[in-house]
Amino acid sequence: MAMEMRLPVARKPLSESVGRDTKKHLVVPGDTITTDTGFMRGHGTYMGEEKLIASVAGSVERVNKLICVKALKTRYNGEVGDIVVGRITEVQQKRWKVETNSRLDSVLLLSSMNLPGGELRRRSAEDELAMRGFLQEGDLISAEVQAVFSDGAVSLHTRSLKYGKLGQGVLVQVSPSLVKRQKTHFHDLPCGASVILGNNGFIWIYPTPEHKEEDAGAFSANLEPVSLADREVISRLRNCIVSLVTQRVMLYDTSILYCYEASLPHQIKDLLKPEIMEEVVMETRQRLLEQEG
Repeated sequence: MAMEMRLPVARKPLSESVGRDTKKHLVVPGDTITTDTGFMRGHGTYMGEEKLIASVAGSVERVNKLICVKALKTRYNGEVGDIVVGRITEVQQKRWKVETNSRLDSVLLLSSMNLPGGELRRRSAEDELAMRGFLQEGDLISAEVQAVFSDGAVSLHTRSLKYGKLGQGVLVQVSPSLVKRQKTHFHDLPCGASVILGNNGFIWIYPTPEHKEEDAGAFSANLEPVSLADREVISRLRNCIVSLVTQRVMLYDTSILYCYEASLPHQIKDLLKPEIMEEVVMETRQRLLEQEG
């Protein structure tokens, strides 16, 4: 019986030229950020003995006179306009509860989604009784943040044909701080799969549909069997995203595509080995640096 043995290897120190992430001002709780009293206190900081001190571990961000610390690992804090991927946890009266990796469950109101067929009318008692037929517990959805309440809870809406119920695919959960904010978070990659990069750290990888269903009203999930080639592409993309997250690289369409291309010489299962993970991500970082120029 063949057996594979791997011995521990000393970790190589990263050079300063690997990326701009190394130039960030990182702090841990209790570190003094500045003694200058002219700065304003932002999130993740507090004043003590006329010094600005960090209350969370993360990177220091300055906007004019405002200083805040962005935590490296945190729950999702919703902002209006964010794209999120979530899972239905409960069906309530005229609303669904959605798990979106935030401190509190998010809310999707019956009035905040398109009816089947896209018809525009007031929601009736029949619609309320048919709610479980639209979305039920365990269903995955993509949505946009419509409002953020005072306690931090998030209200969602799916009033667009690009949002709605998700069908066949793979969900990857990462830290929300690693998802780069962009104009669009829906990407059709040239490798044959598509990704939805949720600002809440939930990433959905699915086979690129051959034709967009315009009349479905975001309720029909395509449950046709996925071909082996598509499953292999999705599995490789999933392992590439795990590799980038392990090495703390920001996730966006370009970094995922570069990592996918760098991983092609290796088998899909080998991408989870630490040494191959490091090699693939190192090549990805070099290409990103060359592109930034």
